[in-house]
Amino acid sequence: MGQGVLTATRDQAAAAGAPGAGRCEDIELEQLARAVGTPAYVYSATHIRDQYRRLAAALAGAEHRIHYSVKANSSLAVLALLRDLGAGVDIVSGGELERALRAGYTGLDVVFSGVGKTEQELADALDAGVLLFNVESEAELRQLDRIARATERVAPVALRVNPEVTVDTPHPYTRTGERGMKFGIPYDEALDVAGRAVQMSGIALRGVDMHIGSQVTALDPYEEGMRRLLELVAALRDFGCRDLEYLDVGGGLAVTYENEEPTNPAAFAATVVPQAAASGLTLIVEPGRYLVGNAGVLLTRVLYRKRSGGREYVITDAGMNDLLRPSHYQAYHHISAAHPRGATATYDVVGPVCESGDFLALNRTMDAVSEGDLLVVHSAGAYGFVMASNYNSRPRPPEVLVEGDRYSIVRERETFADLVRHERVAPDWRRL
Repeated sequence: MGQGVLTATRDQAAAAGAPGAGRCEDIELEQLARAVGTPAYVYSATHIRDQYRRLAAALAGAEHRIHYSVKANSSLAVLALLRDLGAGVDIVSGGELERALRAGYTGLDVVFSGVGKTEQELADALDAGVLLFNVESEAELRQLDRIARATERVAPVALRVNPEVTVDTPHPYTRTGERGMKFGIPYDEALDVAGRAVQMSGIALRGVDMHIGSQVTALDPYEEGMRRLLELVAALRDFGCRDLEYLDVGGGLAVTYENEEPTNPAAFAATVVPQAAASGLTLIVEPGRYLVGNAGVLLTRVLYRKRSGGREYVITDAGMNDLLRPSHYQAYHHISAAHPRGATATYDVVGPVCESGDFLALNRTMDAVSEGDLLVVHSAGAYGFVMASNYNSRPRPPEVLVEGDRYSIVRERETFADLVRHERVAPDWRRL
């Protein structure tokens, strides 16, 4: 994993590695796999800390807050690790609020985003005393005002504005700041919505917010989005809004999966810090993937080799229910053998799920492997376990945190009993 944390790197995987080449920090992955079983998610605590500290140091030129995007990886242990570093959180559901509170965050550590917050979620977040509601529509604003007034409270709000900037991301599903997206308030409506907000007795307008996408490799969209947000801030101040405190530029910072250039924190800071500092507002950044993406791997064992129609198949014990990104986003994840032999071959790496779309890689030239070999699926720390499911009635894998020469199973592997825990064989009939 980055910063020398995972030593089963691409260069090493391509070389004739001696036994023990695949490591996470000071632990050999083969030994770990034998201890916890496969498939299993493994995260490096050191990498997460390093990424956080690099970003925090880069942003030091402006008053700022780093709010980790929980949806990237919502493990309680990961949340607690980041809390200890000084992070806040960005949540998008009531369940993520519950996770944040259980991990030791207070309401003032929380920014609540999301386009479809329910009435109950809004009420619970008000009860928790969140720092900001990132409101994404006028309808949501009215709902929040009603709930706040009914309980004689005032809800702190930042308007999430769609800056309508063009963003190049690896997949259309990860673009959120272009015109016509479901996210945010259309830019040309933002000032009118702000005018209504300041007239609502249950609303305190405290900031503006944007989120342009995920895995954003270019910085120009941030610069353009910031310019548009600050034009809105100036208009709001002319309008008489003197209580603005926060300028939230979202997240989306890129990591390496294949040949991408990861976001350079210093270059990102050079784009956003001067403008934020000049505005007099506190900068909020919401990284998710940047902090955890390259901190995690998925370990999976080769079950079988198979040849069909001229294609070579490697069938693993991890499937699309464990790691959905390759099937859902056509996403690339580097795959290496924990103990490469020095030879390569071209495979379709597929899982056991009864779907043709169940694959980890197609037509991939990689380390030659045999049945029983351990594979390392890299860059699996973000949008891995959090998107896992029980499809085909498959228990979800464990999550393991590594620090130096020690490890902890921070989420146990699910059992068959877990799969049916909330079900009934015989219906419990009721009448309304």
